[in-house]
Amino acid sequence: MLMNNDRLHIRELVERIAVHNDQQAYKQFFCMFQSRLRQFAYSVIKSHEIAEEITSDVFIKIWNKRTSLLNIDNIVLYLYISVKNQSLNYLSQKSKENVFFSDEILVEMKSIYFDPEQLMITAEMMRRVQMAILHLPPKCRQIFKLVKEDGLRYKEVAELLGISLKTVEAQMSIALRRVAQSIHFDINASVSSYLGK
Repeated sequence: MLMNNDRLHIRELVERIAVHNDQQAYKQFFCMFQSRLRQFAYSVIKSHEIAEEITSDVFIKIWNKRTSLLNIDNIVLYLYISVKNQSLNYLSQKSKENVFFSDEILVEMKSIYFDPEQLMITAEMMRRVQMAILHLPPKCRQIFKLVKEDGLRYKEVAELLGISLKTVEAQMSIALRRVAQSIHFDINASVSSYLGK
């Protein structure tokens, strides 16, 4: 999740790119978002190769328009919307018909948000959490990923997906409840198992 320090760092990188043509800052900016945006593009078009191309195109446009970057209020949301639009344009050109941002979006979950050593979570519990996330309805899973893994705020997800803030809140509530239900377990048994007792 993007914290305030992250957002300040992003703003600083954007300023260095826009004002000083700083290629090192651009490289850091690229590394910070490339993987997340590629995964988001993949969730729309379901092709790793095309997702890579779309993400690269967005970053090329960022560099080419770098002098106007400071005019963008929310660069993170701007990146996601750019990838979404490029992906939909690709699908539209491919099918030559109207394509809508589908609810049937495949979201690859790269990580679970717990530290097994710190929280002593068993392999079984991690499996349960992963299964709970994978079994969320597609739109719910996508919203959960955008918030928890990509660090977007609820308002940003609502704007990105063209849905209401209340819908994002409701979907996150469903996702968190299902994940929580999946990890109900006997803490004493889990700790004993972890300690080898």
